[in-house]
Parts: sequence; C-alpha cells; structure tokens
Amino acid sequence: MAIFSYTAKNPHGETVKGKVEAQDKSQAAGVLISRKLLVIDISLLSGSGLSVLSGALNKVKHEDLVNFTRQLSTMIDAGLPLATGLNILKEQDNPAMKEVVSSLLREVEGGSTFAKSLAKQSDVFDRTYIQLVKAGELGGVLDKVLDKLAENLEKDKEFKAKTKGAMIYPIIVFIAMLVVGFVMMIFVIPKLTDMYKDFGAELPLPTLILMSVANFMAKYWWLILSIIGGGVSGLRSWNKTKIGQRKIDGFLFKVPIIGTLRQKIILTSFARTLSLLLNSGVPLLNALMIVTESMDSILYREAMQSISKKVEKGVSLSGAVSVFSLFPGILHQMLAVGEETGKLDEVLLKLSKYFESESEQAVKNLTSAMEPLIMVVLGIGVGAMVIAIIMPIYSLTSQF
Repeated sequence: MAIFSYTAKNPHGETVKGKVEAQDKSQAAGVLISRKLLVIDISLLSGSGLSVLSGALNKVKHEDLVNFTRQLSTMIDAGLPLATGLNILKEQDNPAMKEVVSSLLREVEGGSTFAKSLAKQSDVFDRTYIQLVKAGELGGVLDKVLDKLAENLEKDKEFKAKTKGAMIYPIIVFIAMLVVGFVMMIFVIPKLTDMYKDFGAELPLPTLILMSVANFMAKYWWLILSIIGGGVSGLRSWNKTKIGQRKIDGFLFKVPIIGTLRQKIILTSFARTLSLLLNSGVPLLNALMIVTESMDSILYREAMQSISKKVEKGVSLSGAVSVFSLFPGILHQMLAVGEETGKLDEVLLKLSKYFESESEQAVKNLTSAMEPLIMVVLGIGVGAMVIAIIMPIYSLTSQF
C-alpha cells in the first residue's frame, strides 16, 4: 500500500487537502469518490519504502484525536483564544498530528473558521466532528461541544475495545486450530501412513480417507492456498458492489448471535451520534444525513436515506422509522415519546445506553457459545484423526 496526497472539493464546494492510503492512483481516486469528494489532483508521496512505512506508523490515532479534543475544550473553557490553544497543542508527540494541528493553526490565523479548517482535514476529522464544531461556533458554545465530542470519542473507543476484545480469544483459537490441522495433514500424517504401507497391513476405510486427504494436501497445498486467497479476494471485490454489500450485509444479520450483535452495535452508534448532534443544535434533517453517512451497513444507510426523505416531507421521525423492520419496536416507541415531550436528544442518549448494554450481553452470549462450539469441533477433528491413525495399529498387532 502507498500513501497519496490529494486535493479535492467537498459537497459544499470547499477545497480540501489530505492523504489517503491505497494500492494505486485509481484505487485512491475510488476511495475519495466514495467520500463524495471531487478529485482535483492525486500524487504519490515521494520517499523510500522506509519513509512510507514511517508515515503509516505515524498516522493520527484515535487517542491523539481524543486528547486533542479534550485539551482544546479545556483551554477554550479557561478563556484562551482558539489560535492560542492550537499554538500550544501543535507540539504533539505524533508527527502526523503535529502537522494536522499546525495546518489548523495556519487556517485559523488566516481568518478561516475552525469548522472550515477542520473540513480541509477530512481524512482526520469526520463529518460528524466538523458539523458539531460548526454548530458550537454558531451557538457560542464551542468548549461544551468539544467536551461532548471528546466524551463521545472516548465512549466509542471503549465500546469498540470491548466488542473486539471479546472476539480475540475465539479467533486466535480458531486460527491456531486451522494452522495445526494444516501442518498435521501435510507433514505428520503422510509419514505415519507411509509406515503402515511398509508393513503391508490392510488399512481400514477411515485411514484410507485420511491418507487420501493428506496426500492431496501435501501435493497441492499451493492450489488450496490459491483457491482460499482467490475466494477471499473475490469476496472482497464483490463486497465493493452494492449488490454484494446487500447480500453480505443481509447474511450477517441472519447469522445467530452475530447478527444480533451487529444490529445492536449499529443502533448504539446511531442513537449516540444523533443524540449528540441534536443536543449541539444541529437541525434534525442535517443530523439524519450525517448519521446516514456514518452507518457501517448499506441496509441501514438505505433505510436512513428513505427515513430522511419521509421526515423532509413532514412525517415524524418515529413514524418514518417504524416502517423498517431493521429498527426494533422499542426504538420508534421511545422516539415517539421523545418527540411528544420535546426531549428527543435525551431519549436517544438513553436508547444508546440501552443498546450498548444489549450489545455487551450479546458479546457475552457469543463468547459463551463460541468456546464450547470450538471445543466440540476440535474434539471431533482430533478424535477422527486419532481413530484413523490408531485403527491400523490394532490390525498390525493382530497379525503377530
């Protein structure tokens, strides 16, 4: 993968510059187009492979963004001008973040608003971040908005860490199981079966099957790996098409436990982000558009696009949401309560906490189900292999 610098125009007609990682220029252009940017120029960053590796290692991390947002909020709340706060914060340990803050400082000192300065760094600051800052500047509450943003980023990081951490153990065990099985079939089993051939014993059917599989894998391991690699590559290419995304998305939602977990994670992000946007003064239609772009599911994005159109025509948010089975009943019921009481942002915040707790329970259920399932599969595989290897020993001992 290489790093390209680009100049482009965003949907608002503003010129933005940044960096993007891709295999070639065409892929880089595709990534930018998917972000709804009009590409003006793309160029490969000069330098050796070592400098490219250094740039990859020095990318802006989530922790850098959280710390920057929290510290800037504290400085503005203390009465420091924005330019002064940025000037203090430009001394960052991460060179990439230092470059970003220095660029923001130059833009602000040149008379640009903070939101417009952030928009020129769209590869670091997403649209939600930029719109919230814009609302904070217009309302004169930038410090409070930044504080909420930092809190939201921290919660998002903690939530993702919990879900990813719970999956590490079963994934490691599964990968180790595949590797050990592959090594056994290619290197160990053929030697054992060769020994049986030397004795000239009549081999039982399980052993013959095991020998055939082991011999095939030993001779054509490269073909097996090529097929697996080709399958993964083909699946990834298909997933870049809308039809592929819909099919894969729909399949994932139907998988027991995993589908429920994925739905809860998406709903948690939806409720939390929409609550934060509304609480910061972003109009509902704009907030819905921003939330739609941030959703990690094409089925939910398409549903949200339809919901936004209905709300624009005067339909209530709860009424528009209730049409889609992707959203559970409790969601549109609580949204209706929020709309009637005028506290939609507060209701959404409570919903995000509810879905977060549901997600954590789904993660526990998944890990609880995965551990015995892995043990059963491992036991069956090892047991079948042991039986196929030991059965000929009894045949040999009966000959003496």
